[in-house]
Amino acid sequence: MTAMSSAFSRFGRLLASDALMSKVLMVIALTPLAVIGSIVAILAYNTAEFSSKVDLIQMLSCSQWLPEEGVFGFLPFIAGTAWVTVTAMVIALPLGLLTAIFIAEYLPRRAYGFVKGLVELLAAIPSVVYGLWGITTIVPIVKEHVAPLLSKVLGWIPIFQVNVNLGYSVLAAGFVLAIMVLPILISISEDAISSVPRELKEASFSLGATKLQTIRKVVLRVSMPGIIVAVILSFCRAFGETMAVLMVAGNVAKVPSTLFDPAYPLTALIANSLGEMFSDPLYVSALATAGFILFTITFTFNVVARLLVRRIVRRRGLT
Repeated sequence: MTAMSSAFSRFGRLLASDALMSKVLMVIALTPLAVIGSIVAILAYNTAEFSSKVDLIQMLSCSQWLPEEGVFGFLPFIAGTAWVTVTAMVIALPLGLLTAIFIAEYLPRRAYGFVKGLVELLAAIPSVVYGLWGITTIVPIVKEHVAPLLSKVLGWIPIFQVNVNLGYSVLAAGFVLAIMVLPILISISEDAISSVPRELKEASFSLGATKLQTIRKVVLRVSMPGIIVAVILSFCRAFGETMAVLMVAGNVAKVPSTLFDPAYPLTALIANSLGEMFSDPLYVSALATAGFILFTITFTFNVVARLLVRRIVRRRGLT
């Protein structure tokens, strides 16, 4: 009888510990959601405060930033963010995808670990180091070589015209950002390409397809959802990057019209204004609104891209 009661007692303690552990794990799992919720709530509250004092719609289309006069035009910063991010992705996408294909399909296996390690090492470099590299290397190259050459050859295209040649420009910031997002783009795309079943490739080869045709018609088709995820994460990294962009973009509050104009992204605005914002509550609300704009655009892009991935998977019958 004693042995049986002891066994029931141990079983009860085990159930109690399992119940306690499940509650602890639930709290841990809910913590990230609570943090995200608090961030969104704070940004939304400050945005509402800002909207109650100024016309937010008008500020989104205003090109003047005069905090001392209560004028907070976000247009130059939204445009600067868009210019730099799009430039970075235009540069990074072909480089990243071609590199991922090379690593997954052509690189000898004995060199795979070394090259993969180099790619991952790029992700470990601090953004301020990328910024210093941009100032000392990319900015002078853009100013002395790239801008004169492209304006001479492609100057008939508006975005390649040179209005002011400082080196600190959309192109310089976009190139630095492109290098920064390459590790994410390459690693995730390469994983997606490498996960394509060998049987599908061999079936393509057995039908007489060349390696290049197999990559185009089979490998990229099957791995497309993973590649889209890589593009999403790369875009979010480029869109939210602060320090490197702040150092090489030029930070002029004016809507860029060419690749060689300086830009002032939203992230750089927030970082540069931290020392001034506490003197004016409206200034704090304006910068929180800038943060809310960043969050909203990134969140919307994520949702749309994930819906696109789901649609591709469903239409193509991929799993």
